Amino acid sequence: MGTKTVDEAVDANGTEAKSDEETVHATKTDEAPDAEVEETGNAEAEDTEDAEDQGDLDAEALEGEDTPEAEKGTPGVGQGAAAVVSAGLGVVSLTGSWVATVAAARETLVGQLGTSSTASVAKQVKEVYGDAWATTALVGGLFALAALIVGVVVLVRPAFGAPGKPQAAWIKSVAWAGVSLGVIGLVLAVAKYSDIILGLPSTS
Repeated sequence: MGTKTVDEAVDANGTEAKSDEETVHATKTDEAPDAEVEETGNAEAEDTEDAEDQGDLDAEALEGEDTPEAEKGTPGVGQGAAAVVSAGLGVVSLTGSWVATVAAARETLVGQLGTSSTASVAKQVKEVYGDAWATTALVGGLFALAALIVGVVVLVRPAFGAPGKPQAAWIKSVAWAGVSLGVIGLVLAVAKYSDIILGLPSTS
């Protein structure tokens, strides 16, 4: 009876020990997946935060690249406008303007008022027509000179600007057109003003 009691006690203790070990093992087994899930969730959260931070950095970099361009504005706008103005002035110097028309008409009126009816034909022609034509040539020459100056300024502007920024080809082309028209208009104006071409007709 004593032996049986000891064996039963041993069996009972062993069973209880095994039960305790199984409980601890089961608890560890249950806790392990939870720990792995928690670590996985933390890793995913960190990856998400890293991606968001990277996206913010990329957005800031793009904003930083766009800001200087916005501050500087579109390059060559002023030079292009000046080139167009130069070409326009050159065309006006050759075709005429309302300024030249009004100035010539005024000079004709002044000549008529200042010339008596008893004056010679040559004098009347000069005062009424010659001075008016010379005034027209003078105004055209001023427009031509303005076109020439503006065009030259546009062409030499890159030499005084920021290095490494070449001038657009169309700006150069329009500026050269303005310079050419200015030179032609200036030559014609000087030639007419000095009666080299289209002089007064002979009254003899």
